[in-house]
Amino acid sequence: MNVQEHLSFFAGLYRVDEFPKLGMWMLYLTIVALCILVFKLGFAQKLPLLKSAMVYLFLVLGCTILTFLAIFLPITEGLVVAALILIIYRIRRHNFKKEEASNDA
Repeated sequence: MNVQEHLSFFAGLYRVDEFPKLGMWMLYLTIVALCILVFKLGFAQKLPLLKSAMVYLFLVLGCTILTFLAIFLPITEGLVVAALILIIYRIRRHNFKKEEASNDA
């Protein structure tokens, strides 16, 4: 059985099957970065420092499970799509508010 055919895009890109240690760390760091980005763009609120640290600690711990799932499932690709949608939403909302402010003035 050829494992390369069943890997997700990012797992294949990082060659998890050939370089398991480096590939898994790169996949993990990619997932952590994308999870933090999606969290900040879509869900983050102003919290005290300790509560914010706890949220990010559990986020990073949860990314460990997501990394193992992301070898064969499109977890990372889904995070990329979610980040793009949230970025587009933020840009459109910013432009709408700017346009609304210029119409009020």
